[in-house]
Amino acid sequence: MLILGLETSCDETSASVVQAHVMGEFVREVAYGYPGGEGNVSLQVRSNIIASQIELHRKTGGVVPEVAAREHVVKIFPVIDEALSEAKVTFEEIDAIAVTQRPGLISSLLVGTNAANVLALLGKKILIPVNHIEGHIYANWLDREDNIAFPVVILTVSGGHNELVLMREHASFESLGSTRDDAAGEAFDKIARLLGLPYPGGPEISKLAEKGDPTGYDLPRPLMNEGFDFSFSGLKSAVMRVVQAEGASLRQADLAASFQEAVCDVLSAKLLHAAREHGVKEVHLAGGVSANQRLRRLVEERLEGLTLRFPEKISYCTDNAAMIAAAGFFQWRADPQAYKKWKLVEASTRMGF
Repeated sequence: MLILGLETSCDETSASVVQAHVMGEFVREVAYGYPGGEGNVSLQVRSNIIASQIELHRKTGGVVPEVAAREHVVKIFPVIDEALSEAKVTFEEIDAIAVTQRPGLISSLLVGTNAANVLALLGKKILIPVNHIEGHIYANWLDREDNIAFPVVILTVSGGHNELVLMREHASFESLGSTRDDAAGEAFDKIARLLGLPYPGGPEISKLAEKGDPTGYDLPRPLMNEGFDFSFSGLKSAVMRVVQAEGASLRQADLAASFQEAVCDVLSAKLLHAAREHGVKEVHLAGGVSANQRLRRLVEERLEGLTLRFPEKISYCTDNAAMIAAAGFFQWRADPQAYKKWKLVEASTRMGF
């Protein structure tokens, strides 16, 4: 089965072609509504094109929704053409189109969903609306040959969301906890701006933190021992008070390292607490912040016999269409009859599963 994935939830215009195999067989029997038997699934990324808007939004220190949407309009079809070309397939060979439906910036989502609606209707393709957060979760299935053992607890964390998710089987998600205010990635961006670092803030904070002492400043760990929800607004306020109090004597690298350590300490502790409570075999990291090396190391240090997985490539951590195609495949496979008739996909900003 060949799936064309489309992702336009924020400031990345992405298209991808993913090829699905079940038990080593190329799945093409979509006309019969079932992929031809149970078995292990292999998802091969044939192409994953991402047109980034980072340089554009760096000028304003963050994403301007109207600007992002206009860029999506310009880029969406050239990116689709490039994805098909790199995958060496024609649009006629595509079996299904998976598109991010929610959550995200509504004006950006509309560009992707409208493109998907038109292409699926004219091309008579299966059309699968995908939850962006579920897409991040399924990034861990891309380009893997080994089996993932359920149940799994996933920490999916980026600029727009922060979720702890229990996954007992494919297309089954239970939210254990989420952010009460700023997501971790958003907190990284805001602290980077406070320190005068360029957008996006996550990589810049991590780079600066390599030169600093993570114990240099005593910063709080909000909600550390209170359930599975997250809150980083108090930590952000604590950093702001340090900056205001120290002025020119501020040790920037130490503060960046201490802030990163506080965030990663909370994230890793809650992930592994949830894993122990629910008796899972694996823990997964997903989302843009899963690329953070300090977070990965802290989780690895605390694993206690569990298997840790994170996306095979850095490009699968950030917003991309390959993860949307992967989520779309498993969503279709769970209930193929639901996608036999074309239905309009409407963009939505609604969070959750």
